[in-house]
Amino acid sequence: MKAIVIHTHGGPDVLKFEDIQEPTAGPGKLLVHVAAAGVNFIDTYQREGLYEMPLPFTPGLEGSGTVAAIGEGVTGFAVGDGVAWAGNLGSYAEKVALAADKAVLVPAGADLTISAQAMLQGMTAHYLVTSLFEIKPGQTALVHAAAGGVGLLLCQMISTRGATVIGTVSTEAKAQAALAAGASHVIRYDQEDFVAKVRDLTEGVGVDVVYDGVGSATFEGSMRSLKIRGMLALFGQSSGPAGPINPQTLNQMGSLFLTRPTLAHYTQTPEELQWRAGEVLGGLANGTLNFALSGSYPLADAAQAHRDLEGRKTSGKLVLIP
Repeated sequence: MKAIVIHTHGGPDVLKFEDIQEPTAGPGKLLVHVAAAGVNFIDTYQREGLYEMPLPFTPGLEGSGTVAAIGEGVTGFAVGDGVAWAGNLGSYAEKVALAADKAVLVPAGADLTISAQAMLQGMTAHYLVTSLFEIKPGQTALVHAAAGGVGLLLCQMISTRGATVIGTVSTEAKAQAALAAGASHVIRYDQEDFVAKVRDLTEGVGVDVVYDGVGSATFEGSMRSLKIRGMLALFGQSSGPAGPINPQTLNQMGSLFLTRPTLAHYTQTPEELQWRAGEVLGGLANGTLNFALSGSYPLADAAQAHRDLEGRKTSGKLVLIP
């Protein structure tokens, strides 16, 4: 079968479209025909070697598809079922051997390509607003990259919980996308100082929480945007990893809270995974959540998808279609 393989860390050109041996449905696994594989910033971190990976490997942690075979000991699934997943390496391929405990049944009639978009980014947004910092009515949140895949979902989830969203974006088109998703205010960080604008919008108080998936370029400003005892959720590093910080700085800036979370720690049990995925896929099915597809690419064009993602040319989600 065809798959993307990384033999050495580096830029997008290290993503090679190759023939590899087809996997099998071993014990505890499902063999799945991949319908779509999600493209995420974590894939670029693994490709570059920012996150250490054994070489060679097939990237891709997220996708959807149809069950082709069922391994020993697996229950609750049938051949032909539509499934989606996050956290199973090797999704940039025509088929994947999927750990059954990472698979979620896709509701009947749901589009598999759209379901592939929902898993990693959808569950990330879900844990950020329900568990890491539970959003409540009347609060104010700053969302960086508000027109990105996670950003648009955060705008929707925060605003529907009765809180105010301040989003940062880089273009007018992205500003309109964030506003349509529920942001009350949008800051063009390419035109003005977002910290000063946040302070102005909050009458000098600052925000309750900052959701920062950008990292290096926004880290210090994110802390300076918080109110006393505010929370900085640094869940990504699209501009590079944030620099070191003296814990005393958190005291001096208002007894702040800082966390660097990951989805894996918020889907540790099958029950938690099913809860998060169920709410996200349910929102997709009933129309209360809108997933913006920025672009779909043939699997062979994975390198171009990575270039577009890293070049900030997209708003919403990217997927690869085998």
